[in-house]
Amino acid sequence: MTTAPASAGNPIDDLGIWEVTRALPEQLDEAVAAARKVTDLPSLDEVDHVVVMGMGGSGIAGDIVRAVAGPMMPVPVVVSKGYPCPGFVNKGSLVIAVSFSGNTEETLEAAATAEEAGAQMIVVTSGGTLGDLASDWGAPVYDLDRSIPMPRAAVGAVSVPPLVALERIGLFPGAQRWIELAVQQLASRRANLAEDDVAAAVADMIGDTVPLVYGGGDLGAVAARRWKNQVNENAKAPAFSNEMPELCHNEIAGWEANRAVSGSALSLITLRHDHEHPQISRRFDYNAQVTANVVAASVEIAAEGEGQLAQLFDLMYVGDFTSLHLAAARGVDPGPIAVLDDLKSFLSAG
Repeated sequence: MTTAPASAGNPIDDLGIWEVTRALPEQLDEAVAAARKVTDLPSLDEVDHVVVMGMGGSGIAGDIVRAVAGPMMPVPVVVSKGYPCPGFVNKGSLVIAVSFSGNTEETLEAAATAEEAGAQMIVVTSGGTLGDLASDWGAPVYDLDRSIPMPRAAVGAVSVPPLVALERIGLFPGAQRWIELAVQQLASRRANLAEDDVAAAVADMIGDTVPLVYGGGDLGAVAARRWKNQVNENAKAPAFSNEMPELCHNEIAGWEANRAVSGSALSLITLRHDHEHPQISRRFDYNAQVTANVVAASVEIAAEGEGQLAQLFDLMYVGDFTSLHLAAARGVDPGPIAVLDDLKSFLSAG
């Protein structure tokens, strides 16, 4: 069992984020079983393109769909994050609106606009206003497990329904098999973390520095962004991410100056996987030369598992536990985020 490190003592964890994170393989399994029960999906010939809407811990579902399913699908996939609904949305659009709480104001506004435009709607939520709207629309609803304490802890629950729906429509054949392989890899990684905790070692390396996480291609970019977001939300600490090859056209030049600052304040984590373009692999090699001796510490994490989905979840899983170890070392509760609650109060009072 993966638990908090002994060196951190008994960590503050009022919402049980450690245990929910540990149970991610089971979360994916349960999400597949629940998703199979949903019916009345649109037919393949009715779909010209797919739009996945969502924010934060719910919005990662769209990123995963685009990175893993998108390259194999016969129609385009667009991820929409924010209040506006893309102007091209029409009756040929399949819009998947994802909101764990069902009350994400950006997603509610964008989804309502999409439904008014005639889009075929699928809703992924635990209830709230979005659940009510889905009932009014007559849209298929994938009900999320309400026992999960936070959206960011529901990465399996929110990402499985769109993948299963796309498979059943005929847009992403083999999705359930890819999910099974991801479950197997997560279980294997969990066992490995219990014996040789790479996440704890990376957290120790990061220490009090600001982690910068690099990933390659769409898959690596999603993993890197997940690492960044989890450090932000679980450890309540700054972190940043970027992706190959884009960073080789701009950020790589930024290491020329302020080496005294970067050498003491920043740590670099590179996330690697087996599905990188060969030139991206070479760019990682060159970037390692440029960043050598200009950051406080650096480490490379290699994905394991069969298939893109398995490797993506594997990288994210290590990042999730790294963020929890950082929280434990800093005496921070990884659950509640007071500033986000304050923001919601501020916006509702406007």
